[in-house]
Amino acid sequence: MTITIIFGNGGLGRAVEAALRARSDTAASAAHARLLGRPPSGRHAPVDLAGADLLVEASRADAVAANLAAGLEAGARRAVLATTGWQADRPRVEALLREYGAAAVAASNFSLGVVLFGRLVEAAVELFGPIEAFDPYLVEWHRRAKPDRPSGTAIDLTRRIVAGHPRLAGPADLEVATVRAGASPGMHLVGFDAAGETVELRLTARDRSAYAAGILAAGDWLARAPRAPGLHPFDPIVDELLARVPTAA
Repeated sequence: MTITIIFGNGGLGRAVEAALRARSDTAASAAHARLLGRPPSGRHAPVDLAGADLLVEASRADAVAANLAAGLEAGARRAVLATTGWQADRPRVEALLREYGAAAVAASNFSLGVVLFGRLVEAAVELFGPIEAFDPYLVEWHRRAKPDRPSGTAIDLTRRIVAGHPRLAGPADLEVATVRAGASPGMHLVGFDAAGETVELRLTARDRSAYAAGILAAGDWLARAPRAPGLHPFDPIVDELLARVPTAA
């Protein structure tokens, strides 16, 4: 039996737990998940994490480094970091992974659709960027309780747009609108507007199952072969998934 520790018992953590439970129902070997909320002390005791094969971080930005440290101290050597907003702690996270010889996959969003959406946005910027009549913009909408604004995905999309657009010197030059209202799990819209027409690319998440599927794919990638200690991006995993998708004759 493999044991996955999920830090964070919110919507994303519960979605990962459900995906693991569904996998266990159909797989030859069982997968057990421990879904952990925030401990009263602020730090999980390593003894409670013993036996973990994989750590999934789906809690809060200010808890990422402490949760990872506790899991590594307990013996885990693989992790998927699905929380956003912790970039200020990145040096500490990288140092922990090197110290314990552990590997982690980190991304602002683990949805396959989001990664491919980002690549579509880059292609669109290449087409529309040189045309002065079209102004680029970005709109993102998440549930009212989401603390980070803009979201990690919006930050990544902004980086992609600015990097490829000849008339944007930096992120401040891109018009970005952030909405926090209701219960939306996530909507991102990239548009190019001219006097006579508007072209828009939109990605809307219906629930968190797409994120959970990507997190499990990242965990599988870590388990398939030894990975170098440190942080790894999600894109190579997406490339492997695409390579295994059969094409129509």
